[in-house]
Amino acid sequence: MIPRYSRPAMVANWSPETKFKIWYEIEAHACEAMANLGVIPRENADAVWKAKDVEFDVARIDEIEAVTKHDVIAFLTHLAEHVGSEEARFVHQGMTSSDVLDTCLNVQLVRAADILLEGMDTLLAALKKRALEHKDTVRVGRSHGIHAEPTTMGLTFARFYAEMDRNKQRLLAAREDVATGAISGAVGTFANIDPRVEEHVCEQLGLRPEPISTQVIPRDRHAMFFATLGVIASSIENVAVEIRHMQRTEVLEGAEFFSMGQKGSSAMPHKKNPVLTENLTGLARLVRMTVIPAMENVALWHERDISHSSVERGIGPDATVTLDFALHRLAGVIDKMLVFPENMLDNMNKFPGLVMSQRVLLALTQAGVSREDAYSMVQRNALKVWEERVDFRELLLADGDVVAALGEEAINEKFDMGYHTKHVDTIFRRVFGE
Repeated sequence: MIPRYSRPAMVANWSPETKFKIWYEIEAHACEAMANLGVIPRENADAVWKAKDVEFDVARIDEIEAVTKHDVIAFLTHLAEHVGSEEARFVHQGMTSSDVLDTCLNVQLVRAADILLEGMDTLLAALKKRALEHKDTVRVGRSHGIHAEPTTMGLTFARFYAEMDRNKQRLLAAREDVATGAISGAVGTFANIDPRVEEHVCEQLGLRPEPISTQVIPRDRHAMFFATLGVIASSIENVAVEIRHMQRTEVLEGAEFFSMGQKGSSAMPHKKNPVLTENLTGLARLVRMTVIPAMENVALWHERDISHSSVERGIGPDATVTLDFALHRLAGVIDKMLVFPENMLDNMNKFPGLVMSQRVLLALTQAGVSREDAYSMVQRNALKVWEERVDFRELLLADGDVVAALGEEAINEKFDMGYHTKHVDTIFRRVFGE
């Protein structure tokens, strides 16, 4: 990803330097295990560890690969330059390139997941803080973009918190699923390497041995990992779209923080645009576009082909770097977001009392009026509010049929706002456990 949408820790996870360091650790741990089993001389295994502090020369490896046309062989050749050809002659014994490539990829995905989980915790903390702050801040709920019934801003933040918490659990499961390694040799039969080597390498790298690999680790694991990233990205967009709608001039119930010196438009000095959340919508699309290729990677020829390889070299860094940036951007947006309670009440009262229509409908049915007649009685008054912006309660009090069924006192009682917020505490306990 371009630097504009990148954070250093995740970028470093996918750097060539990091990749070659992991390759080295895989080979060194494999040599150590083989020495423990008496398969190779101890002195040769110990010699490989002489390179433990080496910063591998990426340009030199690329130079060798230009000749060999094989990245793993190029790395092994460069490693021998540090260790010595004779000392390094047992490196990679019984292994195949995918043992190194796939195990390394999964180490990087696990580390990426850990970085993403930190970002999710930051976002969850911001959502919880704002939910508690605005637990009782009343705003109108909307369905189809149209006023529905009262809710609270705190419930809006709380539902986003619950969604992101589910995503955290999904990411933890995806991390667990992809945390496997394979050092099983050509076509995965262990014909030329002891399975105990795989067990040792995986233990040292924080992985589990893949129960059965071919020449590659099964790609259904990776498909699930990237699918999970796609779901998280969609949830980020879900929050971003809500904020964008709230910032519309006609609504203005909430807005991104607008910093001193910030400019909204090169042409119109009055503009304050929701550029961060619009950006998040775009970033979500980038993450989601990696999901289908990851799923298409599942179907490989026989024990292995490399149709997946070029895909993963791109989508691994792109999806995780982008999502990492998006999580932290959204956390910042939520933390600094401006909320306008007065505008929320003004918006609700643009059609005075209209949001109480269902409560009146239910009261009429409970008073013995058929649902069809009750609906007609309420709707004929509600439509006048739409057309004339008159007060819904006043219309009901002037409607003889409604008054006859309910009485004036009961009609007035149906406009108590607290009726709609009486279970907020219950919902918050369900979400936050407090």
